[in-house]
Amino acid sequence: MQITASTVSLTVDDVAASRAFLTTHLGYTVQAAADGFASLTRTDAVDIVLLARGTEVLPPEQRDQHATGLILAFTLDGGLQDQEKRLRDAGVEITMPLREEPWGERLFQITDPNGVIIQFVEWVTPDDV
Repeated sequence: MQITASTVSLTVDDVAASRAFLTTHLGYTVQAAADGFASLTRTDAVDIVLLARGTEVLPPEQRDQHATGLILAFTLDGGLQDQEKRLRDAGVEITMPLREEPWGERLFQITDPNGVIIQFVEWVTPDDV
């Protein structure tokens, strides 16, 4: 098996709001879009498909659910603090301020207009190892 791409599909109430957020603040571009659907891409990250709740392409038991309990995480190679500042300066609410965990994970989180949690991570050498 050879995987040529990875995509995460998120069911949201307002596809246009998430599409605008991800293209404006995270540098995604639109591959395709229609009413209740958007396919977004970046060359250096997982592709994202946004589907409106109730869309018939979803299995019946999932049509009325939306993306919850999910964290869309992006690992950065440096510059985490700069990215937090850039997003804050752009008016994006930082829903979890920059912090460092004892196991060496530095992270912060933002939340898109549909409640999708987006986390930015940078790995550092923990002091206790």
